[in-house]
Amino acid sequence: MGLYPKTFGGVLLLLVALLSMVHWVNGIGANWGTQSTHKLPPDIVVRMLRENGIQKVKLFDAEYDTLKALGKSGIEVMVGIPNDMLTTLGSLKAAEKWVAENVSSPLKSFNVNIRYVAVGNEPFLATYNGSFLRTTYPALQNVQAALIKAGLSSQVKVTVPLNADVYETASGLPSGGDFRADIHDFVIQIVKLLSDNGAPFTVNIYPFISLYIDSNFPVEYAFFDGNASPLNDGGTYYNNMFDANHDTLVWALQKNGYANLPIIVGEIGWPTDGDRNANLNFAQRFNQGFMQHISGGKGTPMRPGPIDAYLFSLIDEDAKSIQPGNFERHWGIFSFEGQPKYALNLGTTNSNLIPAKGVQKLEPKWCIFKPNAKLEDSQVAPSVSYACARADCTSLGYGTSCSSLDARGNISYAFNSYYQINNQQDEACKFNGLGTITRSDPSTGTCKFNIMIQPYYSSARRRLGSLQTTLGSILGLVIFFWTALCYHWVDISFLGKIWFVVDECYRGLSFAKWLQLLRLYHPLVEVRKELAPNPLRGGESLSIHPQG
Repeated sequence: MGLYPKTFGGVLLLLVALLSMVHWVNGIGANWGTQSTHKLPPDIVVRMLRENGIQKVKLFDAEYDTLKALGKSGIEVMVGIPNDMLTTLGSLKAAEKWVAENVSSPLKSFNVNIRYVAVGNEPFLATYNGSFLRTTYPALQNVQAALIKAGLSSQVKVTVPLNADVYETASGLPSGGDFRADIHDFVIQIVKLLSDNGAPFTVNIYPFISLYIDSNFPVEYAFFDGNASPLNDGGTYYNNMFDANHDTLVWALQKNGYANLPIIVGEIGWPTDGDRNANLNFAQRFNQGFMQHISGGKGTPMRPGPIDAYLFSLIDEDAKSIQPGNFERHWGIFSFEGQPKYALNLGTTNSNLIPAKGVQKLEPKWCIFKPNAKLEDSQVAPSVSYACARADCTSLGYGTSCSSLDARGNISYAFNSYYQINNQQDEACKFNGLGTITRSDPSTGTCKFNIMIQPYYSSARRRLGSLQTTLGSILGLVIFFWTALCYHWVDISFLGKIWFVVDECYRGLSFAKWLQLLRLYHPLVEVRKELAPNPLRGGESLSIHPQG
């Protein structure tokens, strides 16, 4: 069965299905991540969400400016608690404080439509080696208790976004689904609390990851065109991986006595760069196919009815860990500057994606490898390594958008990425005399040399009074120069931030206290913090597909 109907009746049915998208998919959500060197201002993002009819958003934290911008927007919000906070929230008092500051306060002060609290983010990933197994449930339990105490438990529900690797099937069929034996009791403990409190099970499903890690995975089975050989599960046929994966979870819940527990698809999407299978065509095909697949409210064989889902993700994030793969920075349906990356109709409006408005960019200039510089120069390799380690070179390499560049083009791309991330400062284009600034766009074919957007500073900095800022600057500079005498500086950039690596100078003062003091009195100083390793998204994700 192909994508294109062969009869006039088939054409009519297809038109009816497309028109019905506006009715059925008006609740599609999106994941709004902020691991970027240059974030779009939250008010611009919220306007973009509203103009595209995206009525639900899933956050990975509870950042003040983001929640304030979402106030009175009517957009349903899922606020997030990072994994590194789970231990802290093992204290009921800490959970009550968190709920008061990040749920109660935004609800009352800004009228934010908070509907869910995501406790952790894929905390049971196999690649975490059980790091959060014993801290997730206590945090979940305490957050739920805090919501009850605050009188919000009927309005705001808890959930734990879990990767699809928490369940498996010995038979290779959805009907064989059950939770992984090594974490079974931990998952059931969570499932029971969710069920007792009318809360949903949230799962992240990624067909792309299955294709990425399994060379034998049938490509067509990742999509929704109906071109793949179906999987026969006792007379129930699965034509795509999403349905098979989703229903494996349904079977797992049913076998453990929770057949009716609501399910949210917390993340689903396709990246556009960083791998040979991560490209604009596949991303458009997958995401549009998914929208059409859920448009009629048909659901899956085991769970008929509308599917509650959040696309991953809204915007590209150029500071994400690339440990899973270079594609991690390219999941957005919008670019870092809020431009649609391909035509996509979410079924929420009568048009394709609408770009962000009011985005301010830096000047149209780029940093490139000097035309007269020699490739054999001994400084070329360390300069490129330096730039790529501190910027974003994930569009370079086999099968990527910039794979057609020659050696000089690759060097220029690396130089420009570092230059743009550092706000086009002249010093950021030196590279031992190998770089030069040009106003002629070096972009070519599918390879775009970006111009960065203007940096956004959160209101936490702007709220400081002038007196505190003045006194803080004096003390901050004293600490800064004192530190400079004691530390080995590897990267200093006067761009509103000062980046450096801490050594062992303040032996009598703990690093945490020293950092707290430094930030308190000089808020424009930040210590560069490497993002915590993010294990392969779905590296052990359930991959169910026809054999042969």
